[in-house]
Amino acid sequence: MTLRILAKITLVGLALLASHSNAAAQEYPNRSVKIVVGYPPGGSVDANARLLGQLLSEHWKQPVVVENRAGAGSTIATASVAQATPDGYTILLASPAHTINATLYKKLPYDTASAFAAVTKLSAAPLILLVHPSVQAKSVGELIALAKAHPGKFNYGSSGAGTSVHLAGALFNMMAGTTMQHIPYHGGSPALTALLSGDIQVMFAGVEGLAHVRSGKLHALASTASQRVELFKELPTVAESGLPGFDVETWYGIYLPAATPLAIVNQLNHAVNQVSHEPANEQRFRKLGFEVFQTSPEQFLAFTRSELKKWREVIQASGATLD
Repeated sequence: MTLRILAKITLVGLALLASHSNAAAQEYPNRSVKIVVGYPPGGSVDANARLLGQLLSEHWKQPVVVENRAGAGSTIATASVAQATPDGYTILLASPAHTINATLYKKLPYDTASAFAAVTKLSAAPLILLVHPSVQAKSVGELIALAKAHPGKFNYGSSGAGTSVHLAGALFNMMAGTTMQHIPYHGGSPALTALLSGDIQVMFAGVEGLAHVRSGKLHALASTASQRVELFKELPTVAESGLPGFDVETWYGIYLPAATPLAIVNQLNHAVNQVSHEPANEQRFRKLGFEVFQTSPEQFLAFTRSELKKWREVIQASGATLD
């Protein structure tokens, strides 16, 4: 009898919980929503967050504010979302640092793999493999051959140790069997300046490097996407140029605290995918240099796990750490 009573109480409790979750989802959102960004205003993560926030605010008829919590490689912002009330009103807009930091830092105040509910991949842009004109290579294959023939001659720059730009070079070395040396700078602009002056010979850069390609000051060899994208359709990919499987992109994705009800996760997923894929809004993202994506929570979770695995292997091979 006691077991039967306990079973009935459990079922009633589960039914009430499901009813409460469904009711919350039906009302969501009925007040201001916050998008947390781990970087200062003005960068690419912030730009994605502010455009998305505007679109969601118009769609929901509710305020959507962006909160910039910069510091510690975005881990301060990430920790604040992991500890937030799991009700859908505190959203994390993350970049590759989210999955890189899981291995780069020996200790984090959260478990990247379990502290978040994956919602959707919002947008992404590949990096561009750039070389100084003094490098006598017109393709990825020629660059690999030169680097192998002259070990120690070529340096690649980045916007800082542990960034996706740095680790793209480390992955390239690992897959190509080259030994180009990494030179970190305090930001992407100083690294590009060093490339323009010839202080470094190679760099994986974002869309900001294309202006120097068009002016003839730098040469672009390939993009790092898994396949050619509309933004750089004239460029071959690194993967099709001799390194099959090479795939590095600067992506931007949406996460919620892990205990957020599935109904709210799905509702946010639907809203983000809907507003970002309206043709006029897709063009707004493209003007910023990003292609938009449409994924289910399950697909984005699988993508997150694959990114965690990839960067763990690259970081362990490169020996990079920030602790």
